[in-house]
Amino acid sequence: TPSTTDGYLLSAVTLAALLLHASGAPVEDTPTDMPAGEPSGEEQAGPSNLLSVSPVWHAVLGATKRHQKEFEDEFQHELKYHFLENYKVSSLPAGCPLSNFSKEACLHRLAHGLRIYTVLLKHVEKEYPGNLICSVVKYYSDLLINLSKDKMRNPEQVTALTSSQEAQLLGGLDHLDAFQRKMTAHSILRQLHHFLVDSKRAITKRENTKARMADRLLAPISFYNQKFKDEIIQKHL
Repeated sequence: TPSTTDGYLLSAVTLAALLLHASGAPVEDTPTDMPAGEPSGEEQAGPSNLLSVSPVWHAVLGATKRHQKEFEDEFQHELKYHFLENYKVSSLPAGCPLSNFSKEACLHRLAHGLRIYTVLLKHVEKEYPGNLICSVVKYYSDLLINLSKDKMRNPEQVTALTSSQEAQLLGGLDHLDAFQRKMTAHSILRQLHHFLVDSKRAITKRENTKARMADRLLAPISFYNQKFKDEIIQKHL
């Protein structure tokens, strides 16, 4: 229900705000791999019911952005953040490209990707029990999936992962040594942030494109309506 959704959203925003307050860091949605000449998609236009302007994005991105500081504090800057590029997890979900992909397809990739990351966060929690980033992401994840499904034409295609799929995602991670397990946990959080930033940018671009197309279609109608009104007024003068 709307009231329940609003309550979940408020709690998610509150959790993320507490996390940001603890870090003292501002939220920055830094895009990754921005192609030359491509619009960022961050220019938001249109009604506030667009998924791209939901405050849940600010909440969760504020939490995931905190990860870089946590990593650097843990390793006392002996390891640079980009060191995690050496620990790619093969089972990470694909994001939505900026072009040649419909809004519907992007929404499905977002929902499916969040399902996968929710499972992978179990590995992070195993290495770092009580991790606050995991708490915020898990809390908001179902909400963001539901918001995405509300915008889909075929929401019934979004299904939960089976137990065997979950086991397959986590199975190969337990065979790593202690250092590799920690690096993999950090890599999951790092890639999760990039996934969310890129997903938000791609969805924003598509929603803004749709809004601009609607404006162009309505402009001639508004013009002729006004012209008709002017003619009526002239006849009665």
